[in-house]
Amino acid sequence: MCNFNNQSDDTKLVVHLFMQKAAKNIGGINFLLALIEALRAKKPNPLMQKNCQVASNNTIIKWNKVVFKDKTDIIEKILIAHRESQEKDFNILNEENIKTRKNILNMVRTLTPLEFVVTPQNPNDGEGFSFGVFDTVSEDVVKFNPIFIALFFCSTAFTKSAIKYEE
Repeated sequence: MCNFNNQSDDTKLVVHLFMQKAAKNIGGINFLLALIEALRAKKPNPLMQKNCQVASNNTIIKWNKVVFKDKTDIIEKILIAHRESQEKDFNILNEENIKTRKNILNMVRTLTPLEFVVTPQNPNDGEGFSFGVFDTVSEDVVKFNPIFIALFFCSTAFTKSAIKYEE
């Protein structure tokens, strides 16, 4: 999931357009990359920050609920499994192990209401943007929002590839 070249053309285009628009809405590409670097600097995972926010010099990302380690561990396991399978459109409910599937469903229920809001510290830089954890949530199909994965789990090289992508 964090290899931009392995994404479907539709996903590449969606991520590219979103990253371009997001960068424009917070003051530019460098501000977006600085935010991603600030997220990478938080250990063990920025989602577990008790104050539910991370700030860079120019931007702030806030969310409405702390994500506990067990949920981030599940996401990381899913991403590792996906890296190995290299599927283009990855439904996280395609899990045969009943216990693992139950853990995934609990994680989905917990994280579905989560919303991330990114705002520039200077209001003249733009109005900011928001996004959720999941792109698709239905009875038997759940797909991560590629923007969420790009910001919290992928490298800055992924984001740079997304921004530079040409059809």
